[in-house]
Amino acid sequence: MIGALIGPLTSLIGSFIETKTEAQRGKASVARVKAEAESAVMVSAATSTAEWERLMAKNANNSWADELYACIFALPLVLAFAGDWGRHVVENGFTALEACPDWYKAALGVILSATFATRQASKFFGNRK
Repeated sequence: MIGALIGPLTSLIGSFIETKTEAQRGKASVARVKAEAESAVMVSAATSTAEWERLMAKNANNSWADELYACIFALPLVLAFAGDWGRHVVENGFTALEACPDWYKAALGVILSATFATRQASKFFGNRK
């Protein structure tokens, strides 16, 4: 009689263990597929970023905008050493810029970021309030 009970009980336990094993395999498979998908997304993002930077650097070789903006940004520095008149011009200019609307400041930041082909500048200008 005990022999008749042990067979089905062993079968039931074996079935339970097999079900648990399959569930663990399923979880492992899902985790592996998710990790592969995330890896593919990261590779794609890195490739896109590198391609964007390459194109911007190539376009910058034919652009005069870098030199123009460098001169514009250097102008307040030069005027600051031009006596009271120069310092007065710089102070008035920056006071006027403070009164500009936020959308103008953001647009200027985007333009400069695109001109110098640096995403870091867009992070800097994007965090300004």
